[in-house]
Amino acid sequence: MKLIIQIPAYNEEATLTETLAALPRELDGVDQVEFLVIDDGSRDNTVALARSLGVDHVLCMKRNVGLARAFAAGLEESLRLGADIVVNTDADNQYVGDEIERLIEPIVAGRAELVVGDRGVGDHPFFSPIKRKLQQLGSWVISRAAGIPVPDATSGFRAYSRRAALQTLVLSRYSYTLETLIQAGARSVPIEHIRIRTNAPTRPSRLFKGMRHFIMQQGVTIVRAYTMYQPLRVFLALGGLSATGGLALGLRFLYFYLMDQGGGHIQSLILAAILLIVGFQIMLIGLLADLVGFNRKIMEEVLFRLRKLELDGSASREREL
Repeated sequence: MKLIIQIPAYNEEATLTETLAALPRELDGVDQVEFLVIDDGSRDNTVALARSLGVDHVLCMKRNVGLARAFAAGLEESLRLGADIVVNTDADNQYVGDEIERLIEPIVAGRAELVVGDRGVGDHPFFSPIKRKLQQLGSWVISRAAGIPVPDATSGFRAYSRRAALQTLVLSRYSYTLETLIQAGARSVPIEHIRIRTNAPTRPSRLFKGMRHFIMQQGVTIVRAYTMYQPLRVFLALGGLSATGGLALGLRFLYFYLMDQGGGHIQSLILAAILLIVGFQIMLIGLLADLVGFNRKIMEEVLFRLRKLELDGSASREREL
């Protein structure tokens, strides 16, 4: 069994040495451990340093494409290199390397295909009180959207089985963490969460420019991903809200009409008709979106099979070499 630990990196010259030194080269249940650094267009000596430290593979992006795309490119490369398990960790040494053995254990044992490290966001010693609350709220929202318990939605410390990695699609430009959990929940991928230790932060996050930017980007990602995988629920809820408002106004007009005061409330009748029409149109859009969703699922299955054939072939050639 081959494990590849992938490390997306952008200008991480200052922390990469410490991060790599903490990663294990031997693990129970694994025959081979390799390191893959995904350089996201770094302008410092990240690439040269990674190679000098004996990293097995370095994937260089031509320009800075962002964490989500770098992560996806790393998964693709890991699969091409024949990984049976892919572990993703950060280059800033946030996650403790010794926890990788516990992280992959549910996959090695066959209990799970995706394992997420839980930092304990509710009492995390390196998070501010407001960040703890926001992380807990975000994890609760993702739990509802994905239909599975998610204690730490934004944790990037994850282990994927080969099958789970092949099924993973990343469409977001910013972060893969939330989108992939909603996706995994929609596909009923076996998931486990394990409590992990973390190191003290070495620098502020580069992914988001501030709390407001963090909330906006994560909110957009959640809404987009949930709408993609649960379109009928979203549009029925919106359409039902509009139709309920129209029905309430219609009943209000009917009351005044029966009281011989309908002439002064024609505007309520017009607005009620508009809201009812809009509501039913939104519901119809939801039905169409749900049908499109079935086609998307078929296309995702076809894509999964094509990727499996292509990447399994590449992995076989890699082993022969």
